[in-house]
Amino acid sequence: MNNKLLLGDEAIAQAALDAGLSGMFAYPGTPSTEIMEYIQASEQAAIRKVHRTWSANEKTAMEMALGMSYSGKRAMVAMKHVGLNVAADAFINSALTGVNGGLVVVSADDPSMHSSQNEQDSRFYAKFASVPCFEPSNQQEAYNMVFDAFEISEKYRLPVLYRITTRLAHSRAATQLRLPMEEKQLQLPQDPLQFVLLPVIARKKYRTLLETSETLRYENRLGKYNVFRDGKNREMGIIACGIAYNYLIENLKDRDDNFPILKITTYPVSTDTVKDITDRCHSVLVLEEGAPMIEESLRGVLDEGIRVYGRLDGTVPHDGELNPSIVAKSLGIGTPRGKHVSPLVKNRPPSFCKGCGHADMFNALNEAIGTYPDGRVFSDIGCYTLGALPPYNSIISCVDMGASVTMAVGAAEAGLFPSVCVIGDSTFTHSGMTGLLDAVIRNSPVTVIISDNSTTGMTGGQDSHATGRLREICKGIGVDAEHIREIVPLQKNHEDNVRIMQEEIRYNGVSVIIAARECIQTAAKRKKQSSNLA
Repeated sequence: MNNKLLLGDEAIAQAALDAGLSGMFAYPGTPSTEIMEYIQASEQAAIRKVHRTWSANEKTAMEMALGMSYSGKRAMVAMKHVGLNVAADAFINSALTGVNGGLVVVSADDPSMHSSQNEQDSRFYAKFASVPCFEPSNQQEAYNMVFDAFEISEKYRLPVLYRITTRLAHSRAATQLRLPMEEKQLQLPQDPLQFVLLPVIARKKYRTLLETSETLRYENRLGKYNVFRDGKNREMGIIACGIAYNYLIENLKDRDDNFPILKITTYPVSTDTVKDITDRCHSVLVLEEGAPMIEESLRGVLDEGIRVYGRLDGTVPHDGELNPSIVAKSLGIGTPRGKHVSPLVKNRPPSFCKGCGHADMFNALNEAIGTYPDGRVFSDIGCYTLGALPPYNSIISCVDMGASVTMAVGAAEAGLFPSVCVIGDSTFTHSGMTGLLDAVIRNSPVTVIISDNSTTGMTGGQDSHATGRLREICKGIGVDAEHIREIVPLQKNHEDNVRIMQEEIRYNGVSVIIAARECIQTAAKRKKQSSNLA
């Protein structure tokens, strides 16, 4: 036994290694990225030759993890909440196929949208798929729960969803480690048709899944984490889920309120567990990060009986991230001391790094398209999305990964000309390639600008699957080689870049402009590493 100071992400990663992990699969997405990065840097993982290469997207990561599970070995897949949308087809169907080796799916939710498009709550995916869900409240719990998650996965032959949020993912705490376990041996499923979802098989599996999901409510490895602490105050009980429990305890420390408290960190929750608190109290305050899932289940259809407070009645804000101050206000005890932000602290809007190639690309694009009315440049998700802000004001969309290409195609088919899109190299190989294929099949008059900085820049500079491959990928998809143009976005090349963009924008067909220049952050790191080696 030894202690380490770990981020929540790192505690999950270390636990996976100690639980006998054979493969880690992921696509970078804040706040989940550090799980894979920790395993990639781990000497323990290197010695055991744990698979730990970034995947092209979350769907491929989920399917590779499922393939490793099929082979009898333990696998983990990690992504942010919107990444689970990309992986949803494989994830939900894996509940029907079941698993062989343990499979844990980590989804890192981002309440308050610190770096995301929405405030999605991944617990609904677990409920929808009828699979177990863990939601740790601190780093030690995050570490411990991984072992139980793998055990439950193998006991019930189900994938397990492991939901965390930004604050847990990116805060540190001392974590006590266990002795590492051995990896599982290669062992194929006994049923050769287990992973074959033909309708006649899937119908039987679905009935079995529904029966199993009821059994899970009484599984000790889940139930032991849902702890009820009685109190003398019968006016109001408190249900706190996941990290919200930490915020609650921070507020009640050294106070004599003596509320009955039910801590929920695993799902599904048995009715008896909830009745421990609802049968004692006249009202219940529900504190949960994300959507009012537990609150809605307590209110029921008729909203009769016990009074329930939470997000739905405005006691807790319906949007945004919880914090100790919000919890204090919901309890009617004011704001904790030391929680005020100084008026001297000002928000700093995001901007391109000084010398960023995306900036030079947008400067050229703005001039190339300047004679046309606004509203002709669709964008994607990455650092270049900052092109929507002043002084560039270049783009008019950011919806989901890969949407820039397909939105441009749809707009072109509606008659918009020119229809231009901007997408990053990593996002292109994530989910832009299929959109480009649609454009080629339709011969849509669109100009696709791939702003290639040779990395996955927004999430910290992970390797990009596109590096050195973009021209050949575009040719393979069917883009005319004469209309695959390459430029270097530097100020000295500005006039040539504008000219090339104008030529391809005028072309009545599919054209691709690869604006290639290494991210200045990864270039600086590479230069520093070279200097250290010298």
